[in-house]
Amino acid sequence: ELMTGYTMLRNGGVGNGGQPWVLRWSSRIRLTWLSFTLFIILVFFPLIAHYYLTTIDDADDAGKRIFGPRTGNELCEVKHVQDLCRIRESVSEELLQLEAKRQELNSEIAKLNLKIEACKKSIENAKQDLLQLKNVISQTEHSYKELMAQNQPKLSLPIRLLPDKDDAIFPLPKSNRNCRLHNCFDYSRCPLTSGFPVYVYNSDDYPFGSSLDPLIKQAFEATVRTNVYVTENADIACVYVILVGEMQEPVMPKPTELEQQLHSLPYWRTDGHNHLIINLSRKSETQNFIYNISTGRAMIAQSTFYDVQYRPGFDIVVSPLVHAMSEPNFLEIPPQVPVKRKYLFSFQGEKIESLRSSLQEVRSFEEEIEGNAPADYDDRIITTLKAVQDSKLDFVLVEFTCKNQPKASLPTEWALCGERDDRLELLKLSTFALIITPGDTRLVISAGCAMRLFEALEVGAIPVVLGEQVQLPYNDVIRWNEAALIIPKPRITEVHFLLRSISDNDLLAMRRQGRFLWETYFSTSDNVFSTVLAIIRTRIQIPAAPIREETAVEIPHRSGKAAGTDPNMADNGDLDLGPVETEPPYASPKYLRNFTLTAMDIYRNWNSAPGPFHLFPYTPFDPVLPSEAKFLGSGTGFRPIGGGAGGSGKEFQAALGGNVPREQFTVVMLTYEREEVLMNSLERLNGLPYLNKVVVVWNSPKLPSEDLLWPDIGVPIMVVRTEKNSLNNRFLPWDEIETEAILSIDDDAHLRHDEIMFGFRVWREARDRIVGFPGRYHAWDIPHQSWLYNSNYSCELSMVLTGAAFFHKYYAYLYSYVMPQAIRDMVDEYINCEDIAMNFLVSHLTRKPPIKVTSRWTFRCPGCPQALSHDDSHFHERHKCINFFVKVYGYMPLLYTQFRVDSVLFKTRLPHDKTKCFKFI
Repeated sequence: ELMTGYTMLRNGGVGNGGQPWVLRWSSRIRLTWLSFTLFIILVFFPLIAHYYLTTIDDADDAGKRIFGPRTGNELCEVKHVQDLCRIRESVSEELLQLEAKRQELNSEIAKLNLKIEACKKSIENAKQDLLQLKNVISQTEHSYKELMAQNQPKLSLPIRLLPDKDDAIFPLPKSNRNCRLHNCFDYSRCPLTSGFPVYVYNSDDYPFGSSLDPLIKQAFEATVRTNVYVTENADIACVYVILVGEMQEPVMPKPTELEQQLHSLPYWRTDGHNHLIINLSRKSETQNFIYNISTGRAMIAQSTFYDVQYRPGFDIVVSPLVHAMSEPNFLEIPPQVPVKRKYLFSFQGEKIESLRSSLQEVRSFEEEIEGNAPADYDDRIITTLKAVQDSKLDFVLVEFTCKNQPKASLPTEWALCGERDDRLELLKLSTFALIITPGDTRLVISAGCAMRLFEALEVGAIPVVLGEQVQLPYNDVIRWNEAALIIPKPRITEVHFLLRSISDNDLLAMRRQGRFLWETYFSTSDNVFSTVLAIIRTRIQIPAAPIREETAVEIPHRSGKAAGTDPNMADNGDLDLGPVETEPPYASPKYLRNFTLTAMDIYRNWNSAPGPFHLFPYTPFDPVLPSEAKFLGSGTGFRPIGGGAGGSGKEFQAALGGNVPREQFTVVMLTYEREEVLMNSLERLNGLPYLNKVVVVWNSPKLPSEDLLWPDIGVPIMVVRTEKNSLNNRFLPWDEIETEAILSIDDDAHLRHDEIMFGFRVWREARDRIVGFPGRYHAWDIPHQSWLYNSNYSCELSMVLTGAAFFHKYYAYLYSYVMPQAIRDMVDEYINCEDIAMNFLVSHLTRKPPIKVTSRWTFRCPGCPQALSHDDSHFHERHKCINFFVKVYGYMPLLYTQFRVDSVLFKTRLPHDKTKCFKFI
């Protein structure tokens, strides 16, 4: 049907049913009207409603507003809201009251927390005190067990027995030549505990005193006044010393007169036992006038001896006294390098009288081979040396005739040529210096030979002594083969070959040894006299007197301020290298081997040159040496607490271990008017394990503030006042330092406890070295031909700054009393370089470089006031210091090393440009 209707519309509006088209049109009109009405209602009605509402809210009468906002009071006027308002006010008041109570409770809780922390701290302190007491008790028990096991109770010193004024008269030996200590020396006057008192006669009280050389007498008197062994009480003296030469020839007494004057000495006691007759020579022509004098049992010390006169082990061959009243100028002494000089060897001399001059014919070499030894080898020596010179294989200079008048000499002795300055200039150009002994073998030593030896050692020419029968100065205590070549005269034809075969290293070692011997035993009158006394003291086995220590003048200060906890100190890295327990102050044992060291180690002490622990005769100090550390610990099966029990982890951490299981160190801190920095540095030492005490060297003339309160760090703090502002005060051997180990540290140094403990452990394994943190090195400046000081980061170093370093107290004695004064003077002049000077000294003595620990290159605290090292002139002065020190020592003693010690648990971050550095663990 639909299809039919549609067809009808297309055909004119009349369908099959006949419906008109008007009906269809009316149907469409109704639908359109309905849609329009709905549109009007949905669009315009909301607009009208919105307009009406906004018009009501904008009315002037506020009371007619229905939809506008209202105030709180208006709301409260509403009856049903007023109750809610009252409830809100009540709740607000209750909340305010609760807040006040909450704050009050928080305040009480904070006070209680403080009390709890204080109680915890008190408990910890009590635990530490209890643990310390337990350690003391345990150590005492172990010490008691050791003493019981050793069954060697401690002995007090014996009562000193003084000899009678009238000594018993002993029968003289059959001949004076047979005098030795056992039959010509009275040991009863020299007990072990006597201290070796020496009485020196005043030569002016006797007639022969007016004949003495004024320079020698003046130098001798000056030396006697400062010697530690000299006493004015002749009744207790062990040895009596009388100076008899050098005498001036015009007024020289006759031998019989001098003999009578010696025998009339008040303490001669008929035979002169325990007397020492000293005959010093300032000239090469000094005569042996004692040869014809009866000296009884008295010992003789001089530079010229005949074999029938010299008594080995009893008499002493001394060096000539060239620098009588003057110190040697180190700047005029030539350097020890280069090793080889212009001339391979040199000799100048003239023989005035020869043994062979009286012979009518000269024996041939064939006759010598057959066993007929010639009376004099000097002719062969002259022929051989001239042949070497003419061969021109090496530059040599030999002259057997003096250009000027030769010096006076003994028969068969080679006289010196020219003046002393001319001879020294030639020796400065010579690698070796020939010394031909007298042709008369009965003359075992002469002043001329001793003078040649002195001059050769002074300028670094290695002595070559032709004649093995010679007795060189101090020959019974010095190994001369380490500094000189002693060759029999028959080997003269092999001398050239022998000298050319010695390596440069051996040459430098011999030259250094010779320089050491010259400085120690030859150079000054004080050295000569002290050496003579040291030889006698060593022979009779009396310990050396302890070297003097600097008396610490304490500055009074108030302490009691509780040391705070530095957060930087709390960060001890991945491993706390300190012990779990803390020990009470424990001083290092002193002079433990004094009475055996003298008897056992004579040659080691006199010849370890330059050795780290040499007993200098003018510094008679017997320290507890690193090589003797094993004697400090337990000698039985019992070990003190912390002894080398092995183990790992916690056991290692809790024990110091090693061969010296009980040991502590002393902190020496130099400061100058930086009180705040100093107090902070001292507080950082609070709780540091194995710290014995802190010695603060107050380098300022201005005393600390009276109201300054010093921190309480659990160990004594000694504030020492100095006489002047000097960086050398850092290394003074203060008597308050009771430990072998010294940690020298600047007042602005910032080190963690674990770093300090690790450095201490490393030092205990290398006690003769400087062990520290910041490393530096020296370099050769090729354009300027000089040495430079360098502080750049490097894989190689040669110095460790003593602003944070461990070293043995023995080096403090050597630095202050033995090291050349010129070095200390330069340190005072520049107020700089004391750390370089200490590194030079230790490397010179040990021939070892320092040891650097950890990866630190700086140790300054952040934010501290500017130090001296920040000055622009600081590095220029250090360049000058290094070059000056090299002149004083004669060579560069510093040694390079790539060795660094790190803990296996230290985490080291290396820069990308330093990845090739080796780290030894």
